[in-house]
Amino acid sequence: MAQAGTISTAPAATTSATVRPVEGRRAAAATRQAAATRTGAMLQVAAALLWVPQAGLLAMAVGTIVAGEGAGSVLGHAAGVLAIGIARALLDALGSRVAFRQARAVLTRWRAEAVAALAARSPVDIERPAAGLAASTLAEQAEAVVPYLARFQPARLRASIVPLVILLVVFASSWAAALVLLVAAPLIPVFMALVGWRAKAASEAQLVELGSMNAFLLDRLRGLATIRSLDAVDVTARRLRADAESLRARTMAVLRIAFLSSAVLELFSALGVALVAVYIGFHLLGQLPFGTWGGPLTLAEGLFILLLAPAFFEPLRDLSAVWHDRAAGEAALEALVGLSRKGCELPGAEDEDPAPALVTAEAPSVRIEKLRFSHPGRGEPVFDDFNLTVAPGERVALLAPSGGGKSTLLALLAGLVTPESGRIIIAGEPLTARSAARLRRGIALIGQRPHVFAGSLAANVRLGREGIGRAAVEAALASAGLAEVARRRGAVPVGENGVGLSGGEASRLALARIAVAPQTRLILADEPTAHLDSETAASITEALMRLSEGRTLIVATHDPVLAGRMDRVIDLAATRLEDAA
Repeated sequence: MAQAGTISTAPAATTSATVRPVEGRRAAAATRQAAATRTGAMLQVAAALLWVPQAGLLAMAVGTIVAGEGAGSVLGHAAGVLAIGIARALLDALGSRVAFRQARAVLTRWRAEAVAALAARSPVDIERPAAGLAASTLAEQAEAVVPYLARFQPARLRASIVPLVILLVVFASSWAAALVLLVAAPLIPVFMALVGWRAKAASEAQLVELGSMNAFLLDRLRGLATIRSLDAVDVTARRLRADAESLRARTMAVLRIAFLSSAVLELFSALGVALVAVYIGFHLLGQLPFGTWGGPLTLAEGLFILLLAPAFFEPLRDLSAVWHDRAAGEAALEALVGLSRKGCELPGAEDEDPAPALVTAEAPSVRIEKLRFSHPGRGEPVFDDFNLTVAPGERVALLAPSGGGKSTLLALLAGLVTPESGRIIIAGEPLTARSAARLRRGIALIGQRPHVFAGSLAANVRLGREGIGRAAVEAALASAGLAEVARRRGAVPVGENGVGLSGGEASRLALARIAVAPQTRLILADEPTAHLDSETAASITEALMRLSEGRTLIVATHDPVLAGRMDRVIDLAATRLEDAA
């Protein structure tokens, strides 16, 4: 479909074809996240476990020196320690690199799915997420997923494997030392679970506050001219300051929880290591002769256990250090899943059929049969048993008071929303979810407020569509009465939301987007002359009439001059009454 106002005339079947059902999305996300970090995490686990033989060699070297043997006797041990240290560093660096790459790849897929889900929702869906909130979630909040996958997930795997292995190694030498570690270790995960609940809640509140502030700021920036003209700058600034202060408070709450978690867990790990050191020291002095599987521990065995004790707590400390990554990452994941939820779907959004547009030699006919439609959450239907027939090449004006269903009917004809019942038939083909994407490629919709992108006039006409050359763009601009504007502006880009163009020029640009697409056979225009002076409205009317030659035109308007130029005028309110009778 060609949407001259807000939707590109490029082929409609794009990335939305990759949209998956929301059902089972959490399970799929969990599966992907586990697979994504498994390789990098296992490399980091292997690096951490290499400390066991490295510590063993260090303890043996010290024991050899204390026994009175020469320095030459520990060269082999020293070489082994060096080799293992290099291997540990390489494995840890490689694991971190792989985990980060995989995390970025997963985030890219999640972003793509969220964007595809948003693209699959109808533009007329009143429950669509706000643009500012969606942009904030996709661009900023989603980045919290990367440390969650690249740091927290590997840290959690290390914390579940490395302490257990070290505990078994220590247990083989001294059950008493292993018992000390076993008693101290549960204190850390219990505290982390308690803190984690608060951290997740605080992070979710922080992300909500951030998204709300970004959405508010984006909305107000778009309406800055209105705010200034109505002297609402101070009110807006106060609101923004209040939001910023609220965000600061939320952020400080997250940081306080992270600091408390780190401090308490450092205390627990230090106490655990200290207790092991006290036991080993008194055992070697002969004051605590119990706790081993036979004879007393040698100096090398005692030193080996002392070296392993900090390593036992290190993965738990690392997990604590990145615990806030878990809270922020899960909150960001929830936000991405929220963007991916189904709403009022665009018919044919998942159509992967690359079939060309329905191009006919003649303008298409339009027939509506027993149409019923109501907006979600609203009781009274906009249309109920509504019927309408438009002949091929006919120019029809739709009249109705504001809120009378003109825009809704155009959206239904454009295939932007699915009716509850009834049929819409274009060129003899029913408009269904199966045919919508193909039919839309031959339909152009001019919105009430044509969206103008930042960039050149030519880029705004082309909209990235393939096969549209410079000559075609220039011809389209000329047909829409923008040749002089294009010559005058040259390479000067148009500002965001059409800054630098008048309302009439923006409307002409919408017409040029249609003129450059020869496959367009059905034009739907929603108030194309609204908010324009009489002279500009007259020129837009003339350009629209020229553009509609050989095409079918349906216009929703309050403009009696434009309506008078049509072949037929349809009063929607009167038509609905007739259908009801």
